[in-house]
Amino acid sequence: MKSLTLRAAAGVVASLALPVALMPANPAGAAARPGGVDRATAESFGRIAGVVLTDRTAAIVDGKVQGNATPPSAEKAHLSSAMARSEKSVVASLRQRKKELKVLGEAYSAGDTRVAVDRTGIDGKKAVIRVTETTRLTYRKIRGDEPEDTGFQAHHELSFAVAGDGAWELTGIRALDEMPQINAPAPTAPKVKAAAAGDMPNAPEASVWPFPKRLPKDTATGLDYKAMAEYAEKYWKNYNPDYRAYPLGTGGDCTNFVSQALKAGGWKHAPGKAGDYTKWWYGSDTQSDSWTGVNEWSWFAQNSKRVKPLKYVYQMEVGDVLQADFDRDGSKDHTMLVTYRDSLGTPYLTYHSFDTYRRSMLSLSVMLPLTKWYAYRT
Repeated sequence: MKSLTLRAAAGVVASLALPVALMPANPAGAAARPGGVDRATAESFGRIAGVVLTDRTAAIVDGKVQGNATPPSAEKAHLSSAMARSEKSVVASLRQRKKELKVLGEAYSAGDTRVAVDRTGIDGKKAVIRVTETTRLTYRKIRGDEPEDTGFQAHHELSFAVAGDGAWELTGIRALDEMPQINAPAPTAPKVKAAAAGDMPNAPEASVWPFPKRLPKDTATGLDYKAMAEYAEKYWKNYNPDYRAYPLGTGGDCTNFVSQALKAGGWKHAPGKAGDYTKWWYGSDTQSDSWTGVNEWSWFAQNSKRVKPLKYVYQMEVGDVLQADFDRDGSKDHTMLVTYRDSLGTPYLTYHSFDTYRRSMLSLSVMLPLTKWYAYRT
């Protein structure tokens, strides 16, 4: 079987070079049928994804970065010349983000990025793969009580094409998650829309700056906020099989996950009709809209007086909830739970759909400066 290489024009980013032997670009040798691909080719494509994503992680980390992107072979693989230029720009922007976070008091001393291929397909001279990235970042101890680490899973689609000499080249990479992770390129500015009208309570937007005076939680609520955090941190990546899960194509699992954590900490079911936003419950075959819906949860939480909106995001404590409106259209898009808080007053969020463990509010505010945030005291 003939070995081919991914190649690029001179000047490609050196760290993106990877030893790898690719299968023939001829579909007759690479796949048994249109859209199919053999294991060796899929693994080769996956290794290239690992190189790109590990290089991005390295750009935001001060220390050593590990990964699964170094196979044993003497061949060299490169991105297409256009992708090389694009990734060089991405890496430069990530290094700048690292500087911005350092100014705010956050840095990472080590990283580990692993990539698993989820789906592959070849059709003629084009190929597409989808991968899951699992990255762990170790927080540098600047104040001393930062959490040990943060972790996340992200999903990407990579495109390949056969070049003029018959070799495969990586031509594109696209994030499949709505919320970008800390090692991702900056998102484009959202198109601002008019706020949607409605008859449900609308939580006030929470300000990101400045750091306010701490607002301790009421210890007489009877709720176990530690249990909420422990539940979320146990199931952030390995979902609890006792509950149904909702992938992004079906609306996402973020609010379902936060509802589970709140229940683990003492929130009681409020039975009734599924569409009644004064009700909140989970059953064997269905659940209330407020259990899984982002806006519906907000309406229930406020109608029931189980939460109090906060003026500042940095007032949040363990067990409090944060919601995001990415496109600023008045409809909330994502729900997260605070599972740790350091002495500076930084909350760390754990959440599903963009499965993430202890991501700091600092990194969220740097990555998503135009997002509207809504903070709730539980």
